[in-house]
Amino acid sequence: MARSSVAARLVSHPAGFAAEPPTLDDGGMHDAGLIAALERIVGPDHVLVEPELRATFEIDWTGRWHGEAIAVVRPATADEVAAVVRACRDRSVGIVPQGGNTGLVGGGIPRGEAVVMSTTRLNAVEPVDEVAAEVVVGAGAPLALVQRHARAAALDVGVDFAARDSATIGGMIATNAGGIHVLRHGTMREQLVGIEAVLGGGTVVSRLHAPRKDNTGYHLPSLLAGSEGTLGIVTAARLRLVPRLEHLSLAVLAVTDVEAAVGIAAHLRRSLPTLQAAELLLEDGLELVVRHRDGVRPFGGPQPAYLLIEVADVADPEPMMVDALGDIPGAYGPGLIDAAIASDTAARERLWLLREGHSDAIGREGVPHKIDVALPVARLAAFVERVADRVSAVAPGARTIVFGHVLDGNLHVNVLGADPADDTVDDAVLGLTLELGGSISAEHGIGIAKVGWLARDRSPGDLDAMRAIKRALDPAGIMNPGVIIDRALEGD
Repeated sequence: MARSSVAARLVSHPAGFAAEPPTLDDGGMHDAGLIAALERIVGPDHVLVEPELRATFEIDWTGRWHGEAIAVVRPATADEVAAVVRACRDRSVGIVPQGGNTGLVGGGIPRGEAVVMSTTRLNAVEPVDEVAAEVVVGAGAPLALVQRHARAAALDVGVDFAARDSATIGGMIATNAGGIHVLRHGTMREQLVGIEAVLGGGTVVSRLHAPRKDNTGYHLPSLLAGSEGTLGIVTAARLRLVPRLEHLSLAVLAVTDVEAAVGIAAHLRRSLPTLQAAELLLEDGLELVVRHRDGVRPFGGPQPAYLLIEVADVADPEPMMVDALGDIPGAYGPGLIDAAIASDTAARERLWLLREGHSDAIGREGVPHKIDVALPVARLAAFVERVADRVSAVAPGARTIVFGHVLDGNLHVNVLGADPADDTVDDAVLGLTLELGGSISAEHGIGIAKVGWLARDRSPGDLDAMRAIKRALDPAGIMNPGVIIDRALEGD
C-alpha cells in the first residue's frame, strides 16, 4: 500500500491532536518501492503500513511527541537490519530506531520521511556465562527479562529503573541509560563488554565474544553508547553482570530541605559502602503518588523533603544502616527530621512506589514537559530552589515537580500546566542548568527536544568531532537524522 512521501513533520503538541496529515503526491511510488523491498527482507507481516498498526510507534508515552512514518519494519537478525539500512540508504530515506519507546526527548519518534525500525524481535538471550559474569542479549530484550535471566544465575544487571518492563537493552545503550544504581555500578556504558551493530552504511560490526581486557583499537561499544541511533543500530550486546545481592534494606528519611538531603546522602555514601540508591523526593511529587497510585505516606503528614536510600549486601545490612542513621544527628544537627526503615519485602515495595510511581502519577495529571538534567551535586539545592520561579516566569500557573538521583546529580524536572508545545519552558530549565555548571542531559539523551541546546553545552571542538564521526559512520545521513546534531549543521 503506497502512501505519501511527504510525511508529517515531528510536532510537539497536546495529546489528542492528530499530526498534520500528509499531502499525496507522486512520491507514493517511491514509498511503494521501498515497502516492497522491506517486505522482501523481513516478510510482509513485519512491515506495518496501515495507520492503525503504526500508531503506537508514532507517539511517545508522554503524549508530547507525535510523528508519522512511511512504515514500521521489524527485523529479526542483524543481517536483516543491515539489508533494511541499505534499502533505505539507496533511497535516501531516514531510519528511526525504536526499542520500548520509553524515551522522553522525541528521539525515537519519526519525523520527515522516515522508516521506524523496531528492534523488539531482536530479543534473543544467550545462557549466562557464570565464570565471566557476562551475558549476550539481543537489543530488543526488555530489561526485566534480562534481570530475571541473570538472577537465575545469582547475578544481576548493573542498571535498573522503573521502566524495566518496557525499556529494551538496545535503547538503554543508545541513550546510555542510568537509573537508580548509577552511584554503585555506573551507567549503561560501564556495563558494555562487547557489541554487535549495523552502521549507517549497512556494515555489520561485531565483537561479542572477546575477553573483557581487549585493547585492540577503538572501543566501539563506548562510542555507540549514548549515540541515540545516529551512528548505527545496536542489534546485540555483551553485558557485564554484577553479584545478585538479595539482602536489602531500605529507608526513607524526612529532611529539612534539599541541602540536608545532599549532605546526609554524602555522609551515608562514606559510611555505607553497600549503598546502591539515594533518591530525592519532594512533597508535591509524593502527594501525586499518594493520590494517583495509592502510595502510603511514611510519616503520616507532609514533610519538606525526603531521601530514599537502599543498601544491598551478602548479609543483612540493616544493622549497619541503623548505625549510620544514628550518626546523622551529630553530623548534621537538625537536618534529619525522622526516618522509617522497611523491614520486609512488602514494606520495601511500598517505599519504592513513592519514587517509582512519580512518572505515572505525573502523567495522570496531564501532558508534562519532562526535562532530564545533571548538576554538580553541590548545586542541587540551588537548582531546586530556583527552578520553579524560572518556569513560572515563562508559564504562569505551571507546576514544577522535581525528583531524582542525589549522588550523581541527576534531576528529573516535570512541568505540568504548560502548553506541551511551549519550548520556553524547556529553555528556562536548561538555561538555569547551564548557569549552575550542569549538563542539559543526564540519561535520556538529546533527541529532538534538546538539539538546539547542544552547542551551548559542548564546545565547538566537541561538535566538530561529533560531526566528523557522524559523517564517517553514517555517510548518507540516514541514521536518526536530526537527533543530537541538527541536520542543517551536520555538514559544517
